[in-house]
Amino acid sequence: MRNLQRKHERLNGGGSDGKGGKSQPELCVMATGGGAYKFYDKIRDALGGVDVLREDEMECLIIGLDFFITEIPREVFTYSEDNPMHFVEPSDNVYPYLLVNIGSGVSFLKVSGPREYQRVGGTSLGGGTLWGLLSLLTGARTFDEMLELASEGDNSKVDMLVGDIYGTDYGKIGLKSTTIASSFGKVFRKKRQAENEAEDSGGLHKDHHQPESPGISTPVNEEDFDPEQHDLPHDPSRPFSSADISRSLLYAISNNIGQIAYLQSQIHELSHIYFGGSFIRGHPQTMNTLSYAIKFWSKGAKQAYFLRHEGYLGAVGAFLKRQPQNWGRRGSFEEAALENRMRARTRSIAVAEILEGGNEKEYETAVV
Repeated sequence: MRNLQRKHERLNGGGSDGKGGKSQPELCVMATGGGAYKFYDKIRDALGGVDVLREDEMECLIIGLDFFITEIPREVFTYSEDNPMHFVEPSDNVYPYLLVNIGSGVSFLKVSGPREYQRVGGTSLGGGTLWGLLSLLTGARTFDEMLELASEGDNSKVDMLVGDIYGTDYGKIGLKSTTIASSFGKVFRKKRQAENEAEDSGGLHKDHHQPESPGISTPVNEEDFDPEQHDLPHDPSRPFSSADISRSLLYAISNNIGQIAYLQSQIHELSHIYFGGSFIRGHPQTMNTLSYAIKFWSKGAKQAYFLRHEGYLGAVGAFLKRQPQNWGRRGSFEEAALENRMRARTRSIAVAEILEGGNEKEYETAVV
């Protein structure tokens, strides 16, 4: 921040205007989200007097998203296993739409026009839920580690699938054999079976008190954590890995969000559903699950959209509230290029006229 202040003074000039005021525009920090209010005083103290402007979180989310989906090419895309990133061209005709902002919790926002929005629902089961439960159940300590675990796991070892119940698809109601019938539905039976087998082999005794799962009672030291080996110490009563648990819980949270998003879109008659927030992070399983949920429940009538910079909607929205006129708007770059071409053309004509007149000094001046 000190470097930014010095650069700001160098570009805009320092000192006063001679009338007791400042001759340069104020350097300020735009802040949004809960932390902008909770830690406002600490932020101001840490930044040494720099003006901190707090902006409404939901309004900034909408401004940021509107900018991305109407102005930025190769930003918005749909996702499927067959076509992982199919980009959608920017469009001015985007309203109304539903924004599903997934952070610690989830907010569902109906957007009817520029800065015209309404929070129509939410759920407490979001990224914070996944992070909290996996920190108890696995050895992972960061959200990225948890997503990496999920990408390596097999949820069928933990979840009860339609095929586990019927032995095949349930085609009459449109359920594949791989559809999850019950999240974590196999855990109790498998854990009980593993315990019984261990007892029969003398590994466990019914009158011997078993310690809690190592994932809960035994802390994993930072220096002992091996990125290549995410599992906790072997527990014979756990016939599944931390990666399997991570994938199962990721699917459970994502499927729940996807279904609620579909129901909200039905209630408010919205066909475009945008997913944003720090929960997604470009993670393939997360996007595929959300996209599949929307397509499944809507029978293909609705579409889930994702963004390359989904975690920056609020920050960009806060910045745009202080932007110079026409900054970065679609067409502004083309207009600037056209203006530069016109200036170059005018200068070329002037140089040609000077050369015809044979005045070398004027030519040198025109070229400079």
